[in-house]
Amino acid sequence: MRARAAAQGRAPAIRFAGSSERIDFTDEVHGVVPADAAGIDDFVLRRADGTAAYQLAVVVDDAAMEITHVVRGDDLLRSTPRQIALYRALGLPAPSFAHVPLVLTPSGERLAKRTRPEAVADLRTRGVSSATVICALATSAGLNVSGMRAMAADFVPGFSLAAIDRKPAIVGDL
Repeated sequence: MRARAAAQGRAPAIRFAGSSERIDFTDEVHGVVPADAAGIDDFVLRRADGTAAYQLAVVVDDAAMEITHVVRGDDLLRSTPRQIALYRALGLPAPSFAHVPLVLTPSGERLAKRTRPEAVADLRTRGVSSATVICALATSAGLNVSGMRAMAADFVPGFSLAAIDRKPAIVGDL
């Protein structure tokens, strides 16, 4: 690989040898997540262009900031064993993990900048209050009763990661 990269005039990527290690972990939303049958594969730590790959970047960043609880989207649940393997290899304590459902559009697309959802500023222009947006998100995540009006602070006392609905939240028209 090094010779091929050198022949192409670039540095080789640096990979983590997963050695098919199997890592189970407990997620604060999903409970025990069994290891993938194939175990951890070899994965890129540093790309050929010199940038750190996601797995290494998040582990180093979380460790540097002394993060104790990581909350990420469900789409990243299966990459957690790679991160735990990196924490172990670096001699670092792994944080607790919680993977929450994604927020989807009514058509089932992941709500993201690239899906071009209506911006909060657009909602404000239409006269939609911040409380309405907060309640719609809380309701779609199973944290609120539909139609109940509340402020974000009202959800804090009763919040529990274990109580989060495991289904994706659907955000429709407000």
